[in-house]
Amino acid sequence: MVRLDGVSKVFGAGPAAVPALTDVSFSIHKGEFVVLTGPSGAGKTTLLRLLYRDEVPSEGDIGVAGFDLASLRRSEIPRLRRSIGIVFQDARLLRDRPVFENVAFVLRVLGARRREIIPRAFSALKAVGLSARAQAYPAQLSHGEAQRASLARAIVKSPALLLADEPTGNLDEEVAGEILALLKDIWSRGTTVLLATHRGTLVEQLRRRTLTLKAGRLVKDEG
Repeated sequence: MVRLDGVSKVFGAGPAAVPALTDVSFSIHKGEFVVLTGPSGAGKTTLLRLLYRDEVPSEGDIGVAGFDLASLRRSEIPRLRRSIGIVFQDARLLRDRPVFENVAFVLRVLGARRREIIPRAFSALKAVGLSARAQAYPAQLSHGEAQRASLARAIVKSPALLLADEPTGNLDEEVAGEILALLKDIWSRGTTVLLATHRGTLVEQLRRRTLTLKAGRLVKDEG
């Protein structure tokens, strides 16, 4: 599902060059739930951005969901991203559209049939416990509800891989636990999950395979 082989990423050039990742290698198999952890600035977000081709590596090879990212043409990037759901720390909802339209918009962009959009969007909202807030606007949502809406938007296209970049970073412990439970439920339905977090309490709760980054290097692969 995910393969990194000797991946490095450097921003800038010459004396101003800043290494973000250095010689990172690991694989994630289909159906795994893997935690990516490390302190702020360790390279977690950069690594995830490489996986959905928002950045390209300075060195090394990356494979995701059957795509070889080293040889991937720009025109093929949308096809790659159809197989990936992404959740950020900031929910990044369209503020001028209600929750339902935020979720349905993904299907419209992908060219789903009109008769499929409504049931699939409501099914995604039901999966995250947000059916009752379908017509609410982002400004009317709590932080936890906004993150649930973001999760619904990520899973509505039935992705093979879900990337979650600090999805509980702005939430208190109780709500963070609820989001974590939803991620586990999504994983139990067959989606491969890679969760990036610096919260040690979440890592302890999950007891899943954990990749630890420190200063851009993979220093541990446990579990």
